[in-house]
Amino acid sequence: MKPYILCLLAVLSCLACTSQNVDKAVESETDPVEQVYPLLDAANSRWFFFASACRPFGMVTLNPDTQNEGAWGSGYKYNTDTIKGFSHIHGWQISGVSVLPVSYASYDEGILDDYFSSFSHDKEDAQVGYHKVELDRYNIKAELTSSTRVGFHRYTFGNQNEKGIVFKLSGALGPSDIKDGSLTLIDEYTLHGQMTNEPTRRRPKDFVVYFNVKFDQPIKSIEKGSSDNQIVTFEKDVDQLQMKVAISYTSNENAALNLETEIPDWDFDQIVADSKSEWNQMLGRIKITDEDETQKRRFYTDLWHGLQGRRIISDVNGAYPDYTGEEPRIGKLPLDENGKPKFNHYNSDSFWGAQWTINTLWGLLYPDIYNEFVNSLLVYYKDGGIIPRGPSGGNYTYVMTGSSATPFLVSAYQKGIRDYDVETLYEGLKKNHLSKGIMSKAGYEHKTSLGGGLDHYIENGYVPYPIPEGNFGYHQDGASLTLEYAYQDWTLAQLAKALGKTEDYNIFSERAQNYANVYDAESGWMRPKSIDGVWKEPFDPYQYENGFNESNGAQSTWFVGHDIPGLAKLMGGNEVAVKKLNAQFEEAAKLDFTPGNSHERGEDPTRARIPINYGNQPSIQTAFIFNQLGRPDLTQLWTSKITKQTFGGLSPETGYSGDEDQGLMGSLAVIIKLGIFQMNGGTEANPIYEFGSPLFSNVEMALQNGKTLTFEKKGNGIYIDHVSFNGKKLDNLHISHDELNQGGVLIFNMKETP
Repeated sequence: MKPYILCLLAVLSCLACTSQNVDKAVESETDPVEQVYPLLDAANSRWFFFASACRPFGMVTLNPDTQNEGAWGSGYKYNTDTIKGFSHIHGWQISGVSVLPVSYASYDEGILDDYFSSFSHDKEDAQVGYHKVELDRYNIKAELTSSTRVGFHRYTFGNQNEKGIVFKLSGALGPSDIKDGSLTLIDEYTLHGQMTNEPTRRRPKDFVVYFNVKFDQPIKSIEKGSSDNQIVTFEKDVDQLQMKVAISYTSNENAALNLETEIPDWDFDQIVADSKSEWNQMLGRIKITDEDETQKRRFYTDLWHGLQGRRIISDVNGAYPDYTGEEPRIGKLPLDENGKPKFNHYNSDSFWGAQWTINTLWGLLYPDIYNEFVNSLLVYYKDGGIIPRGPSGGNYTYVMTGSSATPFLVSAYQKGIRDYDVETLYEGLKKNHLSKGIMSKAGYEHKTSLGGGLDHYIENGYVPYPIPEGNFGYHQDGASLTLEYAYQDWTLAQLAKALGKTEDYNIFSERAQNYANVYDAESGWMRPKSIDGVWKEPFDPYQYENGFNESNGAQSTWFVGHDIPGLAKLMGGNEVAVKKLNAQFEEAAKLDFTPGNSHERGEDPTRARIPINYGNQPSIQTAFIFNQLGRPDLTQLWTSKITKQTFGGLSPETGYSGDEDQGLMGSLAVIIKLGIFQMNGGTEANPIYEFGSPLFSNVEMALQNGKTLTFEKKGNGIYIDHVSFNGKKLDNLHISHDELNQGGVLIFNMKETP
């Protein structure tokens, strides 16, 4: 029996034992929000992965936490049966405001520490914009929803005991520890509070969270004990209690303003409806028509994840936290003629791998969101002098490596997304690519600029492994750094060319060829090289890391998206390259193209020996390399298999191999299923979309310029016979951004054999 059939049977069995109403969702043709399955991959969760009661890119992501400690395996983890709180912030390196309703016969301060409750999935309902669970210990039905910056709770009590809500004000909460938590009674219905996220390995400074709390029932008391936690109590005759919790990263006053602006009333059901409506507007930009209802559900879940993870950190009035300097300050975003912020400011994990994921999805379907992120990154540049590769808490984290924002920003410009100061953008990017720029920093290297080996790269044409100066951060893997820098240099060269900066274009184009300096012709692989020019010995192309960043040599050898013909020439020609890469795919297919269903398994030395890995970013472009080697049939073959084997499941146990980095893998799944891809991240002038094997019979896209773009699949099989656009047969298996952006009908005429 084929693996994807086994996976489907497991999915159906799992769905039957949850409160997700599959039949209702399948019947809905107009509401894509009802197709989303929030529990996808929830058994392999991480702090910022799972979401339910949230808005697109919402500051508030309100959902139950079953694990409180650690960035990985924390937050909502499906196979843990105890709820430890409802947290409002599940962001990249930030957390906060965890609460849990309780009931008790008589108050004992011991409940401030021992307040967790078991729950059952049989009495749970996780939807987009809404989450319901029943706390078995207290006989409480808890319902959660939110606006962008406000969490809204509705608790229904099943007994006449005393009632209260415990506020967790210290201790481990996801990626960071909480300290200095406090609650202040403003009036009998209102609280102010604040807490501080302590520094992490990635986020180097304290980060303060402010919150404003409103209840629809009068507060009886606030109790404190030996614990830092506190409990807000209510009269025992309260049968139902509603609570609103507004977040701000600038002040209690702005938290209160966020609350009054976004949820001034007490209509919980209306906020749920508003949340679904907002998500429908975002997800509804794509309408899928196909007989495979399971794959439609998975597609909308993928799309939903493509709009998750990266979170707003600015208030409704445009105030935002700036921690880039010596002392924290409150910044202010520019306002429009109506006094509203022109864009939002964001917290974000790295853009490492975004060139093959959100660049394409956002650039085609969400240019409005894309433009906001460009402006947000420029705010960081204005404040701190660096365009970040992953900002958290209003500050730099130096997450991952290189200048991963360069392809993201260049692709925006090349696709006509340009509502910002382009010269300032170029100035910031060029600075990142020069000595002491962000390329000079290894992962989480906060105080020095040596771990990235950029000076060696500029002087010698490659980053040595090991870096002779020593260890200063993470991911000091010279071969991968060389490949990343070369690709990113090429993308910056394209922007320099577009802006008429010929000298810079020539410099960065020449640097873009440095990838060849870590190619070892004798072994046929990219290979780490010492400062003395000596190849690493012993060398095993399937050994995890040891010169390669979250990958191995077999996977990273193909990280040359800007010059596949040049890479093939180094290997001895297209035929040799095709044979080599196809053999890697044949082996990887036996493992469903991933080393396991979680990030931890992907780092296991044995599992990590997989030759192609679609569970992490470094080799997710490889199926489309065959297009550029003259074998589009192999691109079509392998993309069809990846679609089903890697991104076809629909259960808590599978989804993205546990490494869904804030929309990157969800976006990848979407674009592969649409049958399009951009090998160099859409960074050339008038970027092209090359074709794979599309999954669905009909896809209708509402573009933001008012045009409609339709993809149709005709005929059986996974192989493309020919493609036509607006009635004209295309000469090549690709099409430009300008053409697609004008709307029309793209028809894939399929066949069963190559």
